[in-house]
Order: sequence, then C-alpha cells, then structure tokens
Amino acid sequence: MRILHVLDHGLPLQSGYTFRTRAILKSQMRRGWQVAAVTGPRHGSHDAGMETVDGIDFHRTPALSPWPSPFGELREISAFARRIEAAIETFRPDILHAHSPVLDALAALKVAKTHGLPLLYEIRAFWEDAAVGNGTGTEGSLKYKAIRALETWAVNKADGVAVICDGLRQDLVKRGVPAEKILVSPNGVDLEMFGAPLEYDAPLALSLGLTGKDVIGFIGSFYDYEGLDDLIAAMPMLVATRPNAHLVLVGGGPMEAALRAQATASPVADHIRFVGRVSHHEVDRYYSLIDVLAYPRKQMRLTDLVTPLKPLEAMAQRRLVAASDVGGHRELIRDGETGTLFAPNDPAAMARALGELLGDRHLWEARRTRGRAFVEDERNWSVNVARYAPVYQKLTEAGASNGTWSRYPVASA
Repeated sequence: MRILHVLDHGLPLQSGYTFRTRAILKSQMRRGWQVAAVTGPRHGSHDAGMETVDGIDFHRTPALSPWPSPFGELREISAFARRIEAAIETFRPDILHAHSPVLDALAALKVAKTHGLPLLYEIRAFWEDAAVGNGTGTEGSLKYKAIRALETWAVNKADGVAVICDGLRQDLVKRGVPAEKILVSPNGVDLEMFGAPLEYDAPLALSLGLTGKDVIGFIGSFYDYEGLDDLIAAMPMLVATRPNAHLVLVGGGPMEAALRAQATASPVADHIRFVGRVSHHEVDRYYSLIDVLAYPRKQMRLTDLVTPLKPLEAMAQRRLVAASDVGGHRELIRDGETGTLFAPNDPAAMARALGELLGDRHLWEARRTRGRAFVEDERNWSVNVARYAPVYQKLTEAGASNGTWSRYPVASA
C-alpha cells in the first residue's frame, strides 16, 4: 500500500498537528506501507521542493504572498493541487489521505479523480470552529456558515472520511453523512517515541524553584479556549488550602502576554512560573516535575466536539490529569479512575478539585497506572493505525472494480 498524505504543514514544525501526523506516518511505515507527504503553502518558506525529516519524505509547496479572502484561499488551493499532482507523478500512490483543514481536501479533490485515486479526508477539527476558538472567527457569521457548508460539501465528495473523535462523527451524521462512511481514528501516543517517563529531574526542579513543591502544570499552546486564565484565577484559592502548590506553564501562544500580566497581578504571583516554549525532545524533563497536568478548557462548540492530544501524553508519562468537564475531555478521561473532571469556566470548582487531588496522594499510584494502561491498550498508535487498513483496502478495491469513487449519497449541508 502506497499512501500520499496531504497536509497543511508538517515536520520540522512542532505542533499538535505535526505530532499526530508524525505518529500516523511512522506507525504506517512500521507496518510496511510506503508513505510520503505533501505540505501546503501554509507550511511556510523552505529551501527545497522535497526534503526528508525524521525518515519521512515531504514534498513542499512554495509559500505564497497573502491575498485578500477568498482570492487568497482559491490561489492556495490551485498551487497546492499542482504540487499534489507533481507528488503523485513522483510517488505513484494507491490512495490520497488528506488531513484538515478543508483547503487540503479541496486541493486533493481537484487531482484525485483525474488520476483515478480514492481520497480519504481526515478531520481533526472543523475549520470554522477552530477559527472561533482561536479568536479569528465568530460562530454563526456568514463566513462561519460558508466554511461549514464547504466542509460538508468536501465530506460528501470524498470517498471516505476519518475523524479523531465521536463528537465530530456525530456532528457529521447530523448533517446527513452516512455513518458507514466515517472512520473514527482517535488521538493516540506513539509510545516508541513518547512513552518512557523520565526520572524526576532534580536539577531542573531546583533551577525553577520547584524542589519539594506540589506542582500543577500545563504544557501546550496558550489559546483562549484552553482556559489558562481560569487556571491562574484558581491559584489563590488553591494556595489558601494547599500552601505548597505551585503552577508551571510551559509553552506559548496568542494569550501569553495577557496571562503573564494576570499572573504578575495575582496575590500568589510567586507560586506561578512561566517557562516559555521548549523543544519536543526536552518536554519530557518538564513532565517529570509535574504532579498534576491541568487542562481547564472553556466550554464551547470546539472543546465539546474535539478531543485534545495532551492529556494522553500526560497519561503516557504516568502523570495525574485534571480537566474541565467538556465533551472532548469526557472521551478521554474517566472521572475518578484515569483522571479528575471539574466544572468548566469555574475557577473555584477547579481549585477544589485540584486541592482534593493533591490531598489524596495515597490514590496517585493506582490512578497513574490506570491512565498509562488506557493509553497502552486503547490509544497507542501501534494499535490505532490498524484502523486505516480496512478503509484503505475497501476504497482501493472499490475503485478497481467500479472505476468510480462516487458511491455514497449526497448529504445535506
């Protein structure tokens, strides 16, 4: 099986998107499949039309100067489609596997039929909801509705659809997409890369002033929907009951300046540390210092529909997990068994939950063991990647026998 993955961006850039992509492609390669990828113009500038990163061959689309919307997006789709076509000529895939956002699917659709190739479109989040979560869009606006309709159209045209969680699957079914067309390929962890927890890094703890502290931590991107302002707001209440509690924030993003200002103004500012961004190869050291990873996502459509990756990485590292009770977290965390759930958008509820968890130290080891077992048994990419095999086989065999990929009824927008 030869699979060409169509991506918004990829390695060596570091993001949740690229980490999931890497896990999929490396796991497929270990199965003996032939894999390559083509990245779109949003990957950014680069020095070569093709490069190999971490053993994966990437075909690069040149970056484009910005144009007004929607002309810029149309230009991107055309340029991306041309690069995908060139990659097809070079790599000769059996199937195209496009990953969201929808621009990638649209570019792949332009060339899939021409070359007689089936297209699997994988959605990690709906583009319109991601824009709302990032503060660049408004739910219910004309642009929001247009992108939603375009997403539904692309799903109808693709030969198969994959989503990362049941929330996205249910949303597509409500739009009229046949359930049998949709594969759930959940977020997971590549345990060969990210599975062996490090011993407590005493020198790093000393340098951060965390030696002997009860450490609450967050590792990831600082977007508004992550609710880190609620976590900082919870710290005075937490410290009042657990004076040894400290918060360490690792990462960066659009909310960083506002969060730093909020922390500076906090009455427990000396209990809050900002580390900044660290490389993926260094992040294990910070996991080793943290007792409880906190994920205080705000409740909104994006967080109710989409499951994050970071809680799974924390469980793989045998860290305790506490998260807001939103739909995406409920698909990953069993309250009281593999983690703790608290009311979203509620700093007081968060402080109570974190305080109780810090006080129940005798339960930590059993919960860490259950969390790690959940990842090993259900969210390990060496297991998860097998979900693609029957879908790939079905699509390629159907094309060989029917000579067409339009086998599903058209769903409503």
